[in-house]
Amino acid sequence: MKILLLTRYPRTGASSRLRTLQYLPHLRAAGHEVRVQSLFDEAWLEGLYRHGRRPPGRTAALYLRRLAALARAADHDLLWIEKELFPYLPAWVEGQLGTPWIVDYDDAVFHNYDLARSPLVRRLLGNKIDAVMRGASGVIAGNRYLAERARAAGAARVTLIPTVVDLGRYRPRITAPAAHPVIGWIGSPSTQKYLLDIRVPLQQACHSHGARLLLVGATPEIRAGLSGIEVQLEPWSEEREAALIRRMDIGIMPLPDGPWERGKCGYKLIQYMACGVPLVASPTGANREIVEHSGAGLLADSADAWHDALSCLLSSASERERLGRAGRQAVESRYSLQRQFPVLLEALGATLPSAGKALVN
Repeated sequence: MKILLLTRYPRTGASSRLRTLQYLPHLRAAGHEVRVQSLFDEAWLEGLYRHGRRPPGRTAALYLRRLAALARAADHDLLWIEKELFPYLPAWVEGQLGTPWIVDYDDAVFHNYDLARSPLVRRLLGNKIDAVMRGASGVIAGNRYLAERARAAGAARVTLIPTVVDLGRYRPRITAPAAHPVIGWIGSPSTQKYLLDIRVPLQQACHSHGARLLLVGATPEIRAGLSGIEVQLEPWSEEREAALIRRMDIGIMPLPDGPWERGKCGYKLIQYMACGVPLVASPTGANREIVEHSGAGLLADSADAWHDALSCLLSSASERERLGRAGRQAVESRYSLQRQFPVLLEALGATLPSAGKALVN
């Protein structure tokens, strides 16, 4: 089977790395040929992360590069597209594809259009992602919110695959009583703002229990909003992320209940769980399902609830250990690449009935 994988980002982009690229060694080991073409490159992504810039000239050049890659689409049996071919352009290119294609979502990108501030964007592109979903041979969705949108759009086939970790890269932490327990968070500068929503319960918990905060992937600017808390910042890297999570006693994921946030797939919770770290999370979108299914932590929907949940876990090392074990077991049984790879193979193969058996086998 020859697959053209059309990602949005190179490997440093979390969505591309986790939703598609981490599966490549397994696909290739199973005998399938996969060619990768990312829409944006490392330099473009670095500019976005550091400065929030999307240079128009460079973006146009990268769009032309993708068009050149699509000229070879007919050389492949299947196109595997992350989100859409061209952000903020109509779905006319997807509509012209002659090769069967499948599309993957781990964010509510449709809200970039149907909830855009610009009336023109809403009018011209409000239904774009629905059209992409409807035209695909199949849709892979990272959570139920995204899957429900795909079904409502009329997608031919919808497969739910959570964003998962590779068990080979994560191992449980070795627990020991901590004089100064660590409340941890991992993420990107674009999501660190959510920490400010729970600033007061974090301050109270850290003051009452002598805890400190470890933030992986946040920028120094976050310190100003977390005054009164001992904050340690660590830069994110793929090589160090699992080791840094193992230094946490509690992993947190605050998230407001908004349309965009309901499309989030709760990946940081799964990372915590893979390392045996108990959770406190907002009950938004996939968070509720992950926490309730795994029994790995507590849900908190208000400042008081966050304070109570953090205090409960900071007060009991045995409870932290119990929840951490439950989380690791849930990752092994459901939220791992090893468990979801067969589901992915079936989803890819189902787009080509005549070739599906060959892909799965």
